[in-house]
Amino acid sequence: MATMEDIAKKVGVSKGTVSKALNGAADVSETLRKTIVETAVELGYTRARRGAVRTLCIFIENMGYTRPEDFGTDIVTGFRQMAEPAGFDVRVVDLNTDLERSVPYDAYMLREGYIGALFLGLSLNDPWMRDFRTSHTPAVLYDNIVPANPTVATLGMDNNEAIGRAVAALYALGHHRIGYLSSALGSHIYQVRYKSFFNALRQNGLPDDPSLAGVSYFSSETLDTHLPRLLEQGVTAILCSSDLLAHTVMIRCQELGLQVPRDLSIVGFDDLPFCAHTAPPLSTIRQDRLQLGKSGYYALQSLLEGVPISSLLLHAALVLRASTGPAPEKAPAR
Repeated sequence: MATMEDIAKKVGVSKGTVSKALNGAADVSETLRKTIVETAVELGYTRARRGAVRTLCIFIENMGYTRPEDFGTDIVTGFRQMAEPAGFDVRVVDLNTDLERSVPYDAYMLREGYIGALFLGLSLNDPWMRDFRTSHTPAVLYDNIVPANPTVATLGMDNNEAIGRAVAALYALGHHRIGYLSSALGSHIYQVRYKSFFNALRQNGLPDDPSLAGVSYFSSETLDTHLPRLLEQGVTAILCSSDLLAHTVMIRCQELGLQVPRDLSIVGFDDLPFCAHTAPPLSTIRQDRLQLGKSGYYALQSLLEGVPISSLLLHAALVLRASTGPAPEKAPAR
């Protein structure tokens, strides 16, 4: 375990100067502060180990969290409900790639005085995803995974179980040809859901032809190319990787003259607040976001205490509403 004395010795300054640099004192030059922080990171020094401060951070990217209906709102609330009574200060930071490129993760955390963090909305291409392979500052990644680093944990739902339940429910309603529509597979979780869908098809003895899935970054391609292709193949139900996508697909199907669920059943993922108020109300896989936030704190607390937790997955709930029903006797008209 590196100490301030170790840092001071390597840089050739006093322990007091190291302390000032790490705590943002104005009488330490930026050049020297940068050298001290980089040396601290190199030696594996973390504030978490020293217990110098008790400030945790929630980094958020590509996810709303300011309005009640935003996906991240309840996650932040749940985390705070656990962390703040335990004596931690919690800061929420909007993350972007410019910040990530400007400073390594460990160096940023040392500079700002954060001892651990929960990350929401990271993509596989984020620069700090590479840092997490060797970082020392505890981090919990929602819907992302970094193997073999005992200071980084994964938080999320058991997507394989959740999608398996959705496909089994559709199969029980008589749907024997089920399709899948997804946003681009640029995130770990969309890759997991894609693979889980085909696993679920095989588990239920259903056709698992890759052509039963459509993946695109652009909603226009999903609606104009992939959706018609699935309908041409005779699918009677479509599972979508998100509620927003599922709602968009449902509207397009209605514009095409299809009745949901008489002609086609649709299931989303997340159970955002609007799902109960669509026409018809949208069936979906519910993520308990408040519990996700609380579990994010549990995972981070474990890492801070030296428990090398790898992953924490919650059970999801399947919420069947009026957008799903028995399979039609004939495939929907094109």
